[in-house]
Amino acid sequence: MTNEEFRMTSEAPNPNNEQRAAPSVGAISSFGLRHSFVIPSFFIRHSASLLLLSPLLVLAEAPRPTLPLEQRTNGKQTLAAVEKLKPLTTACAARIESALGRAICAATIVGEDGYVLFKASEVPDLGKARIKFGDGRTTELREVHRETSLDLVMAQAVGITGLRAVSFGAARPLAMGHWLCSVADAGKEPRIGIVSAKIRRIPGTGAALGIRMDEKTPEGAKGVRIIGIASESPAEIAGLQENDVLLAIASKNVAQYREVHDIVNKRQPGEIVEIRYLRKNKEETCRVRLASRTKVLQNWEGEDFANGGISLRTDNFPEVLQHDIPLLPTDMGGPVATLEGKVVGINIARVDRVTTFALPVEAFWTEAQQWMQADRHPPKAVRAE
Repeated sequence: MTNEEFRMTSEAPNPNNEQRAAPSVGAISSFGLRHSFVIPSFFIRHSASLLLLSPLLVLAEAPRPTLPLEQRTNGKQTLAAVEKLKPLTTACAARIESALGRAICAATIVGEDGYVLFKASEVPDLGKARIKFGDGRTTELREVHRETSLDLVMAQAVGITGLRAVSFGAARPLAMGHWLCSVADAGKEPRIGIVSAKIRRIPGTGAALGIRMDEKTPEGAKGVRIIGIASESPAEIAGLQENDVLLAIASKNVAQYREVHDIVNKRQPGEIVEIRYLRKNKEETCRVRLASRTKVLQNWEGEDFANGGISLRTDNFPEVLQHDIPLLPTDMGGPVATLEGKVVGINIARVDRVTTFALPVEAFWTEAQQWMQADRHPPKAVRAE
């Protein structure tokens, strides 16, 4: 992240683009009134003495009761109406987890013989992950194909057969407002929402470390000094600290902050780079998993605009189906379906509190079938002459 991007974050966020009310109109709110009205000029001229005696104070009311959780959009009563969809979504989903059982992301089952698709940037090393199915079976994963442009990885669950593969439908005909169903809690529970935007391309903004760097390197000094680190950023997670001096990134020596920016910006979120740095005159190394620049900028001061987190990679997709189903980053990779039970995509990025991107089926399924077919029937070896 450049210093220019760091300064962008100093402005107070206003995610809902709300306009600030004029002082004369909003002043009455400090007295606890809940009704909207325009303050007459008479009251403005005569200030607080008349305002305190105003009969308008009797209009103050108790807070409105909130709707019980079970009656909300994804409450028990609503989800009961779509209970028949649960087998169509949860049965074709699985959970990718760490060796210690921590949920990493969800997976969509695309082959009865163990083939699955899930979010690539969340699982850079399949050797450190395993897959758990709804029936309790757990096993290792064998990587088949990794498609960086889609942030998808196809893998096969070792020794697993008899799975329920997903049944795909068409995503492009869906209009805004169309009801959708997906899975939460790494494939265990259903959730519903609607298509909230037209299918479109999401351009990339590059990867980021989440650091602010000293733009002026003292004469005779080597490396680039870190002067600020974003909250929950790749740099912070990897253990980098303020006043560390970056010496090399991905085996490339760096002497100016722009060199750091150029190296990182050319890589994809989710990629792991090795960093060599100087701390208290001692050289050390660490491995950093990069994130989207968008994610780092949104969360510079630790503000969780997603109410549960933002995916590591949130942009640079050739095509996305946007919806508002309430999910977490650990739910990405799972299927999203219509209420008729046709799966129309795979969740690929949790972007903010009300936005999830899914890859529409048309963007990946033709290629995915080719990866699976080639893996099932590899070309026979030819005897060398």
